[in-house]
Amino acid sequence: MGSSGFSWTLPDHPKFPKGKTVSVVVLDGWGEANADQYNCIHVAETPTMDSLKKGAPERWKLVKAHGTAVGLPSDDDMGNSEVGHNALGAGRIFAQGAKLVDAALASGKIFEGEGFNYIKECFDQGTLHLIGLLSDGGVHSRLDQLQLLLSGASANGAKRIRVHILTDGRDVLDGTSVGFVETLENDLSQLREKGIDARIASGGGRMYVTMDRYENDWDVVKRGWDAHVLGEAPHKFQNAVEAVKTLRAETKTNDQYLPPFVVVDDSGKAVGPVVDGDAVVTINFRADRMVMIAKALEYEEFDKFDRVRVPKIRYAGMLQYDGELKLPSHYLVSPPEIERTSGEYLVKNGIRTFACSETVKFGHVTFFWNGNRSGYFDATKEEYVEIPSDSGITFNVKPKMKALEIAEKARDAILSGKFDQVRVNLPNGDMVGHTGDIEATVVACKAADEAVKIILDAIEQVGGIYVVTADHGNAEDMVKRNKSGQPLLDKKGAIQILTSHTLQPVPVAIGGPGLHPGVKFRNDVQTPGLANVAATVMNLHGFEAPADYEPTLIEVLEN
Repeated sequence: MGSSGFSWTLPDHPKFPKGKTVSVVVLDGWGEANADQYNCIHVAETPTMDSLKKGAPERWKLVKAHGTAVGLPSDDDMGNSEVGHNALGAGRIFAQGAKLVDAALASGKIFEGEGFNYIKECFDQGTLHLIGLLSDGGVHSRLDQLQLLLSGASANGAKRIRVHILTDGRDVLDGTSVGFVETLENDLSQLREKGIDARIASGGGRMYVTMDRYENDWDVVKRGWDAHVLGEAPHKFQNAVEAVKTLRAETKTNDQYLPPFVVVDDSGKAVGPVVDGDAVVTINFRADRMVMIAKALEYEEFDKFDRVRVPKIRYAGMLQYDGELKLPSHYLVSPPEIERTSGEYLVKNGIRTFACSETVKFGHVTFFWNGNRSGYFDATKEEYVEIPSDSGITFNVKPKMKALEIAEKARDAILSGKFDQVRVNLPNGDMVGHTGDIEATVVACKAADEAVKIILDAIEQVGGIYVVTADHGNAEDMVKRNKSGQPLLDKKGAIQILTSHTLQPVPVAIGGPGLHPGVKFRNDVQTPGLANVAATVMNLHGFEAPADYEPTLIEVLEN
């Protein structure tokens, strides 16, 4: 118990029996929106999900998966997979990424912290390099935070600053990169007027340069290393606005996939390579697409590609990107401390747990679910299985991804009788939705639905219970819309494809032969969101949730 009276023991729930196998299925990027031809979930054949929605309406509910429901600053902030899985696993709402950084910048605390003091040592003799996504998308980074960091760093002694920009076009409209670069250039010219040598030094598109994730393709990171650190790239320009405009036109690529470039002076020399004695900050607050470049910047021992030259630098992340790897070891803003997650409680109460996804979402169903923590709580009671994702192709090429393999692993785990909880993430709706390929996304949704069926059939066989939900929207709306909801057209009259997540609610469906027949969704939960799912799942395992968890979504009607 300990002196504080804290106990890991969960009380038994008076109305929910123990001992049922519970499968938790997270459909990634699967929101609820009006039915039209741009709603790939509607267009796709999804008989399993349709049957859950129409077959048992009292066991189907929509919950909030964006904005304040998942700890983001405002309800204009679309959800994402990290904060979504944090909420699903933690059962409570924690201030997240952007919010933490906003608070630290607003209070000025960021400029007094250990991380900033660490990089500040370099300001006298060296250059401060800022590397990150340049947009106001708010998913990985935000332009206004970069602007505050630039002004704060210069006010705190930075004399020479180089910004290394990654163009977006994924969380914001394609083509907006030019405007963001112009805004930044204007800010930097104002700093130069104050005697600070501040310039853009290099760049490239986020999906082709620097921002790979889950060790999918180290070549992406190498292209970034070469441009940002070595000052080498196939394309050289005198300024970044010209670079982005020219590369968009000449290579016919969108913002996401712009090739790497460096900015050079009149003699053709790169204006901002990273050298000994410099400081580097990666400015993104979201972790998944910073971990790989962080490893390249931080680790002495590194074998993923030839770094050629490894400058002696002081490196800090905007946040710590991996709590278990302690990566990076220096960071400007401390992460949310997520303790006492549902996963840890359940394992400590004897719930044997199996979790599985493919590489691109494996971390979500384990690390993020468990409160930004790697590894097992109890290796004797848990098994986590990662199925390698396809690499070297965009996901619309093979939109079925590994849905079938994930479902088969889950089925086998359910039928083995070795596990009480079997948890999976099916990535198709999100990963294929991000490509903007509507036909492929329809195929992806059908594949995810087929995977759900395999899992539910196994639950049927063992007399278990299922919870099917999602982490945020994506595939349910693939077109940009005006204020009245009509699709937006570009100058040529073609629809503007939406590649980002959405603000839509997501489903929670429950059922299975093991579910008490009197169970239904409550109507008295104020604005239910993803964080309410944890207490719900604990109930289905036969336990009461901790008192400070967001309330359960379900109740039992007697008779």
